[in-house]
Amino acid sequence: MDADLLTAGDDTIELKGSSIIAAIKASGVEFILSVPDIVTSGGLLRPISRDPALKLIRVCKEDECIGIASGLSYCDKRALSLIQYTGFLDSINAIRAVAVEYRQPICMMVGLLGHDPSTTPRHLINEDADVAKIRPAIEDAYAASHPVALLIGRRPSAS
Repeated sequence: MDADLLTAGDDTIELKGSSIIAAIKASGVEFILSVPDIVTSGGLLRPISRDPALKLIRVCKEDECIGIASGLSYCDKRALSLIQYTGFLDSINAIRAVAVEYRQPICMMVGLLGHDPSTTPRHLINEDADVAKIRPAIEDAYAASHPVALLIGRRPSAS
């Protein structure tokens, strides 16, 4: 089975990277902070790197994204960290200190390697219909000044 598609009976569920990118742009995000991960690289990171409307900042470690995103928010710039779940876990202390204690709008999109599509956390982006969750979640994070993690449950296609 193609990693980008889930077949359930006659229905084919697809998650399009272009839909995710459109939702990110509609949220006013202009900076993407990233350490490449296998879940999002093909369908998100490559197209983002070629998109002149988005500024890609590559970092060495995921926790660097937290400080950079916080600094950008002080300059009224929106950023989204595109990271893998293991990097998210490595960043928990920075997330706690900066995003939670200092109430910073740190927005993260976290790739879930090996995710079971039958389980659905609240902010899981698992199919195109879920892309509608992106903009309200980012808007709320900036309006209420709190962190948000959007979880990517399958590899987005490059279309």
